[in-house]
Order: sequence, then structure tokens, then C-alpha cells
Amino acid sequence: MSFYTRHAFICTNRAADGSACCEDHNAMAMVKYAKDRLKELGMFGPGKARLNKSGCMGRCAAGPVLVIYPDEVWYTYVDKEDVEEIIQEHLINGHEIPRLKI
Repeated sequence: MSFYTRHAFICTNRAADGSACCEDHNAMAMVKYAKDRLKELGMFGPGKARLNKSGCMGRCAAGPVLVIYPDEVWYTYVDKEDVEEIIQEHLINGHEIPRLKI
């Protein structure tokens, strides 16, 4: 068994040249929101879910982006409601969300 059931990475890259990037969409705020929610729900930590920020994952055109392992599912999101749906449906219940997949 894996140390975490699922491990999510949210891109928080800020492009130095001013080109489109995930931080343009408040990615750091989404990381904080998602971590806080997982903790509130008792779903953060060993044997549960883990969420980390990441640098550029090379999918800027689809951004903002996050990926969940071991499922290898990539998502985009617009707001906290989308992030909450990803937390509830995928990180906790293991159900992919087709409308947010990239």
C-alpha cells in the first residue's frame, strides 16, 4: 500500500517573462484552501491524502492545473468550488470528474 492513498500537486508557478501561468489564477490560495479543507475533513496525512504545491508542470495552456497520483489524472479548475469538488469526489471518494479533466 502507498504511504498516501492519493497525492495531489497544484502548480503554483509564476512565469518570470509575464506569460500565462498557474499563479495568475491564485494557485497559492487554492493550495492553502485545499490543505485546510483536507485537514478539516480529517483526510490529510499518512494513509489518507496529501497535497503539495509544485513548480511548472508544463501544461500552462490548460492551466491552472493539478494532478493526482497514483491515478495520473490531470485537472483544471476555476474557483474554490471546483477545488472542493476535486477534494470531495476524487481525493476522498476516488471518482474522476470528467468536466474538469484535461
